Amino acid sequence: MSLLYSEVEEELRAAVRGLLADRCPPAAVLKRIESDPYDLDLWKTLAGEIGVAGLLIPEQYGGAGASASEAAVVLEELGRTVAPVPFFTSSVLATRALLPTGDALLGELAEGRRTAALAVPFAASPYRPGASARVADGRLTGTVTGVAGADVADVLLAPVGGRLYAVEEGAGVEVVPSLDLTRPVATVTFDAAPARDVGECDLAGVLRFGAGLLASEQLGVAEWCLDTTLAYVKERHQFARPVGSFQAIKHRLADLWLDVVRARAAARSAATDGSAVSVAVAQSWNAGVAVHAAEEAMQLHGGIGMTWEHPVHLYLKRAKASEIALGTPGDHREALASLVDVPGPE
Repeated sequence: MSLLYSEVEEELRAAVRGLLADRCPPAAVLKRIESDPYDLDLWKTLAGEIGVAGLLIPEQYGGAGASASEAAVVLEELGRTVAPVPFFTSSVLATRALLPTGDALLGELAEGRRTAALAVPFAASPYRPGASARVADGRLTGTVTGVAGADVADVLLAPVGGRLYAVEEGAGVEVVPSLDLTRPVATVTFDAAPARDVGECDLAGVLRFGAGLLASEQLGVAEWCLDTTLAYVKERHQFARPVGSFQAIKHRLADLWLDVVRARAAARSAATDGSAVSVAVAQSWNAGVAVHAAEEAMQLHGGIGMTWEHPVHLYLKRAKASEIALGTPGDHREALASLVDVPGPE
């Protein structure tokens, strides 16, 4: 297993980064969150021209047949811009749930013509998966709170009793206030909604896969915070010298750089290996690093970092919301201890 990036991955990164630099600068994201957070035009370009929507879908269904490592690279870049697109919710979580079924919907997702959302709370843990809906006579009933990506999904995929059901109409979706302004969550209500059984679903496995790749998005958030703060302290002067020349600032940023380097190794391991241990390690570390990096960025930017006009608050909110998504760091540390047979307190 190599933690280095391949030439193909670097080419993919360059394509995604170039598009996001042109179409998704911080000012554009700040402007969108005051009205309609999701940038579906950007999503169509990412899906149609670069092909990110079908990365995890096999070629036989119209996808790219790529690995989780390529998807992780895309997530790093989306994290660096907190891009308001449904890649993680549709092309990672929902797609991973649908893959074992071989359903025809995979072709539509691969082309980016439709998007899907997994109808489970975004805070659901891989170690305690549960369903909030029930099915009877081909109809789904129940309420699911905190569903990410539901408001822009054409199809909702609801896991119930080890099966996966596709709901295309008859579901109520109400966006609710959330900390992360760039990834809204919604309450989904199924009121005897027609549901199509598309096959078996290993919900715990899907959530674990998503948690592993979420570590790459958290890495991207941390990298942006570190890079932006480094650039700022080199330019900002105090007492006739750059702020970054003060020893205390140097130490803080050096420590943060080491944290980010470790986060990169953890994220790459979770993406390339994908084992339960690698995922637990990545989320145990990366979730906290993203929050710490964003907090340091806000503090070291001084007064401007506290303003609405500076984008650093978007990164802090994304980091804090992601910290409790798909299992908290505590959940993953507890699972890791069990997986590697670390004895607990007597």
